[in-house]
Amino acid sequence: MSTVYSFLKLNHYIRSIRVKLFGIWMLHCMGRRYFGLFLDPVLACNLRCRMCYFSDKNKRKNMKGALKETDLPLLARAFFHRALKLQIGCGAEPSLFRHNRKLIEMAKSCRVPYISMTTNGNLFSRADIHELVAAGLDEITLSLHGVRRKTYEYFMPGASFDKFLSTMECLTEIKSGFPSFKVRLNYTVNQDNLMELQDLFSILGQYKFDILQIRPIQQMGDTNYCNFSWNVIYDAYDRILEPLKINCRRQGITLLMPEKEDFLKTENKDTRIVDATYFYVRQGYFWQDDFDLNTETYESYAHRKHLSWRLLKSVFSKPAKAGEKRHLNYKVN
Repeated sequence: MSTVYSFLKLNHYIRSIRVKLFGIWMLHCMGRRYFGLFLDPVLACNLRCRMCYFSDKNKRKNMKGALKETDLPLLARAFFHRALKLQIGCGAEPSLFRHNRKLIEMAKSCRVPYISMTTNGNLFSRADIHELVAAGLDEITLSLHGVRRKTYEYFMPGASFDKFLSTMECLTEIKSGFPSFKVRLNYTVNQDNLMELQDLFSILGQYKFDILQIRPIQQMGDTNYCNFSWNVIYDAYDRILEPLKINCRRQGITLLMPEKEDFLKTENKDTRIVDATYFYVRQGYFWQDDFDLNTETYESYAHRKHLSWRLLKSVFSKPAKAGEKRHLNYKVN
């Protein structure tokens, strides 16, 4: 298990939010790495997945722009020395960005401990993937919304199931040459693709992957698919998801999945940890509205905004609640 997933597991067992926040404040004061840098290098996608906001025409009109190549050294100077993880691709498709190798090489030269990329995989050639892994990519996450061809291609319009299998075959081969490289599958589960998880290993068992995340569907705007109920998932948890947990454990696969009771809780979680450690970057927005990438670094901004005091104050503050989106605790199994 990588250091990042070990931290996630530790986070689950430390129940006190205040203890976690105090630890974050200490890491900040000691100049240590403590946050994840989540980067959308380009706001576009080649697919129109039915559960994603790229299937929402109005939302898609506002998803524009890409980082410039000249932004990359500024990002490295500002954030890479304090980032525990660099996540390339959050809500858009990073394979459309032309400078991924340079981005990864910069992060690796700054000793970012873990570099991950989330992609649908349909645009990457085998040569592309080899290049990124050789440059220092630690993990690639493939989006998967159906185990069978019909379901996969229904929920991911424009995607090819054959291409997905070819990519899995390529990643399996790469893992033999780069043993520490990780492959992760992200499965956004709804009532219409839940049952197919029973067939996951019978269909994909010949391919090597290290991490599986089961992500309950969330409302992301006026999307093409609109059934956001978790009731069916909850009712089938013991029959479908518990056996999946056992199978993953037997095969040495790390499973990220909410526990059963989380599906009954509709209130939002305390977001103070997320607020302190989730640094999001895209074209025109760099972590905070008033952060100037051309002139500032993490340290200069933290000094200007008295971040140390704000982090310490959060230890003793009241829980911060999010908006309508529900935040689940993913247990690392």
